[in-house]
Amino acid sequence: MANLSTKIKLYANQEIDFLKDVILQDDSNGQGPYIKEWNLATPKPTLEQLNAYEAQATTYENNQKIIATRKALYGAWDKQLEEIYDHGIDSWKARIAQIKADHPKENS
Repeated sequence: MANLSTKIKLYANQEIDFLKDVILQDDSNGQGPYIKEWNLATPKPTLEQLNAYEAQATTYENNQKIIATRKALYGAWDKQLEEIYDHGIDSWKARIAQIKADHPKENS
């Protein structure tokens, strides 16, 4: 199940400051998090409106994990530049392409 914060970002279609724009709260009562405060010009969504973003939010979250994995495997920019200098751009491009093939993003 996708995070409430991800669904809110997709619903509002903007970056959200969850310390100012939208305040979430979880009372640890088994009900999960909910919107405590809504300080955006966009109308506060209903639970049904947010749940409509479930599949899209899950794909987004999964792709964020894949992107983080790829970045770790790519290595730091200085190391990548050194690799290009030592082994050529084609070798670097082949390695990057293999990382992307091994860790594909989900289609939304």
